Amino acid sequence: MAGVRQFDEREALSRALDVFTDRGFRATSMLDLATGTGVQRGSLYHAYGGKEEIFLRAFGAYTAAFLAGASAALDRPTKRAALLSFFDYCVQTFTAGTPAHGCLSTRTAIEAATESPRAESAVRALLDELETLVYTKLSTLDDGVESPVDLHAAARLVVSTTRGLAVMERVRYEPGELREIAETLVTSLFGR
Repeated sequence: MAGVRQFDEREALSRALDVFTDRGFRATSMLDLATGTGVQRGSLYHAYGGKEEIFLRAFGAYTAAFLAGASAALDRPTKRAALLSFFDYCVQTFTAGTPAHGCLSTRTAIEAATESPRAESAVRALLDELETLVYTKLSTLDDGVESPVDLHAAARLVVSTTRGLAVMERVRYEPGELREIAETLVTSLFGR
């Protein structure tokens, strides 16, 4: 029957995400995706049109899952506790796997800037949504602690720091060291 997918799309995109996570956007080829997903290259081209579209669909699922995890991590009674939990979630995400797979969104931002404006835009959208999420969660917490900076600026600083932590993880900073950096920022924003 024409037009009927002969593979489980959700499973194929999940496996494609694993390939992009392992190899990065730039180094991943359609042959890598076919091997990693178990779906023939022709079927992938027919279903998605190419590597960029596969990435965008897989990254969409990644974004949704990452934001849901970040939101759950931020559900704490104080701003300090919320941010420490959020940073712990980010560090766990960056350091997962053996070897650690790093941060897909940061890696893609670096690699895709010249190769795929659509992938670059997808990363920017994730970071904008993450900033909005952090701001919204912090602004709803009434723990009596004020930041020396506006909460919008604080949220942007927090998200920017996650990108820095992702880069530092790539050059072998240990999870404990990354958490110490994050705690220093949280203390600067909301005290002890």
